[in-house]
Amino acid sequence: MPVLEWSSTYPVSADELYVWHTRPGAFARSAPPWQRIRVLERSGGIEDDGRVVLSLESGLPRGLPGDRLVRLRWEVRHHDHVRGRQFVDTQVKGPFARWEHTHRFIPKGEHESVLEDHLEYRLPAGAAGTLFADGAVRRQLERVLRFRHERLRHDLERHSAFAGAPRLTVAVSGAGGLIGANLTAFLTSGGHQVRRLVRQSPSAAHEIFWDPDTGAIDAAALEGVDAVVHLAGESLFGVWTAGKRERIRRSRERGTALLSRTLARLQKPPRVLLSTSAVGIYGDRGDEILTEESTLGEGFLADVCKAWEAALEPAREAGIRVAVLRLAVLMSPSGGALPLMMTPFRLGAGGRIGSGEQWMSWVAPDDVLGAALRLLTDDTLSGPFNMGAPDPVTNAEFTHTLARVLRRPAMVAVPGAVMERVLGEMGRSLVLTSERMQPKRLEQAGFRFLFPRLEDALRFELGRLSVGR
Repeated sequence: MPVLEWSSTYPVSADELYVWHTRPGAFARSAPPWQRIRVLERSGGIEDDGRVVLSLESGLPRGLPGDRLVRLRWEVRHHDHVRGRQFVDTQVKGPFARWEHTHRFIPKGEHESVLEDHLEYRLPAGAAGTLFADGAVRRQLERVLRFRHERLRHDLERHSAFAGAPRLTVAVSGAGGLIGANLTAFLTSGGHQVRRLVRQSPSAAHEIFWDPDTGAIDAAALEGVDAVVHLAGESLFGVWTAGKRERIRRSRERGTALLSRTLARLQKPPRVLLSTSAVGIYGDRGDEILTEESTLGEGFLADVCKAWEAALEPAREAGIRVAVLRLAVLMSPSGGALPLMMTPFRLGAGGRIGSGEQWMSWVAPDDVLGAALRLLTDDTLSGPFNMGAPDPVTNAEFTHTLARVLRRPAMVAVPGAVMERVLGEMGRSLVLTSERMQPKRLEQAGFRFLFPRLEDALRFELGRLSVGR
């Protein structure tokens, strides 16, 4: 029976390493972003008789026929739990003939420990399955373990920087979105509490009702929270009809204004309100280097972002510290722009768009989470912060880098006029504009990017790192 072991040393005690795995959000932080994994059912924790049922969807690019037709149901049960030292999960039903995964936390001094993953598995179809598929399966499992160990290291380093600070209770709008789901898992696995703003009747104690369309919000439930993170807003992707444009504008302006006014009237308001905006606030600026001191741009997205940020004023006037992350393009295969960008490459039809000279500001998801934690905990930081990696690239550079990481050709150049004809104003605003943003204020504050280079970010998010240690 094949056996796979993977171990890493971390600068925390074995008890701390174990506790991280017991917290809400730990599983989500461990799930590779290039895989589509959903938790269908869960009972108990990692202790004996804990149970998790997962859905593993097909790896086809989103939007293609059949991209959600292939689904595997995987049920595992926890056993042989030793508090502070190990837990084991064994497959009850799923894609393997046998699966047993032992997670060990091994002390290596007072402030150091080893995480050891020991996997024993057997493929279906007996000897034939092992002969023909074990090499590929083993490589995929090594990809996953390498990613999990690296992300855990990143998260522990981020949280350890604030080890002496009190744990926060954070209310989050848009917690089901790409950034919101990642932030919720990141904060809860670090020991913070998250309360989600939801638009339906709350079904759990950690949910808070609000409805920006009607102006309804449960203000009393926000009393005494330490911080609020506002991420909700209509997706930018899709055909920008008049109705779509209005939903984009209204969702950001109304939702932000409702939240800002409500927080300003609380008896015990939060210490900080962290909101997002976007690089689109600067408009199409060619080769100009854009910092937080640059003039703001013109156009639909720029106007939306300006109104978005202006709606935060009631909270600022009430004495709440307000910080804004102006987000660049997020490099995540889980959603947003990257899956759309990857699809033509996977079909062998990738290439630059337009002249390829337009600048593209981008950022790795884990750097957004690190910056958010810093802004939530550092009382000296307020105002706008450019949330883009310090090394923006041209569209041509992005094309060649993505092609290299995916090991696909980049031979097909798409004229800008064709892109505008196919995607309309969205294509022109999101793909053909040139925005060369620099994170000046974050760097001045001493923030360290985990992924300052595009290729490193893509390789990490797509699981394309070398498996050698």
